[in-house]
Amino acid sequence: MLRHTQAGRIAMTRVTLLVLIVFGQFRLSQAELPEGTKRVDFFGYEDCVALENDVARVVLCHQAGGRVLEYSLNGENVIYLNPNDAGASGTNGSGMTGGRFDIGPEHIIPRRNILWAGPWEAEITGPYSARLTSQFDPETGVRLTRDFTLSPDSTELEVVQTIHNESDEQKPWCHWSRTFAVGRGIVLLPLEGISKYPNSYVMGEGRGLLHFRPEEPTITIRESYLEITGPPQFAKLGMDSTAGWFTYLSPNNLLFTKRFRVDPDDVYNEVAGLTTSIWYPDNEMVELEPIGPRQLTSPGESASYTEVWYLDEMDFVKPGEQVDIQQVEERVRAHGIEIAP
Repeated sequence: MLRHTQAGRIAMTRVTLLVLIVFGQFRLSQAELPEGTKRVDFFGYEDCVALENDVARVVLCHQAGGRVLEYSLNGENVIYLNPNDAGASGTNGSGMTGGRFDIGPEHIIPRRNILWAGPWEAEITGPYSARLTSQFDPETGVRLTRDFTLSPDSTELEVVQTIHNESDEQKPWCHWSRTFAVGRGIVLLPLEGISKYPNSYVMGEGRGLLHFRPEEPTITIRESYLEITGPPQFAKLGMDSTAGWFTYLSPNNLLFTKRFRVDPDDVYNEVAGLTTSIWYPDNEMVELEPIGPRQLTSPGESASYTEVWYLDEMDFVKPGEQVDIQQVEERVRAHGIEIAP
C-alpha cells in the first residue's frame, strides 16, 4: 500500500512539474511575441491575434470564419459587429459579422460553410503580421490562407488571400472580399475604363434578376465618381471600374479606402464581369466587396490576391451637405494611390 502511495506521489510530482514547465514556456512565449503582435480576448472570442502600432489595431478571429473583428484608427473601429453575435460559432454561416472574405463566383460556387464559418488556425508569422488558415473544404476542393501585415507606423494593412487547390480537378474560383463596415455611410468609387453598363453600375433585384439600367436617387455620378449616399431600392450593386480602389466615409468619421489589382485583360467571372460590389441594405452595416479575376488552379496549385486597406480621420457630412471630393483625394493620394485626371 505504501509502495502504491509513493508511486502516486512521484507521478503527481512529475505532472506538476510538467504543468509548471508548460505554463512557464507559455508565459515566456507571450513575452517574446514579435513586435506589434499580441494575443487578446475580444468580442466573446479567446486568444485572438492582434496586430497594433501607435495609431492602428487589427484583431483577427480564427475561431469562426477567419475574419477581422477590429480595424481601428485611434480606437475607432470601422468594422461592423452585431452585438448579438458575440462569440458565435458553428458552420451554418449565420450570425457572423466582421471583416469577411470569401471566394466566388457567388452564383456558381457551392455552399462552403467550412470556409465561411468553421474554425481556422491562427499563427503569428513575424512583426506586425499573422496568418489564418482554414480547414480543407471538400465542397470547393480548396483550403484558404489569409496573411495580414500591418505597417509599423500607419493604418496600412495588407491582406493576401491564397486559394490552395487540394482537389483532383481544376477549380475556377475568384477572390471575393465581403467586409462589413459601419453602415449608412457614403461610397465613392472612381469610374475608370469603359463600362459595359449604361449607368456605370448594375443592381441585383433578387430572384436572379439583374437590372442593367437602374436609376436611384441615392446613386449619382459626380466628378467622375459613382457616389452612393444611402440605401437604394435593392441593396446589391455591381460595378466594372478598372480603377482598382474605392473609399467609404463612415458615420463614425473614418475614411476607409481599399486598393486592389484590376487588369482589364483578365477574365472576371462574377455575374456581369464585376470588379467591385457594394451591398447597401437599409440597416446598420454596409458590405464593401473588391472582386478578383478568375484564378484557374490545377490540383496542387495555389493562387493569391491582395487587398490593401487604409484608414483616415474625416468628419462625416452634415445633413444637406456633400462629401468634399478634393479632401478625399488628398487623403487617398497620401497613401500612394494614383488618381486618374
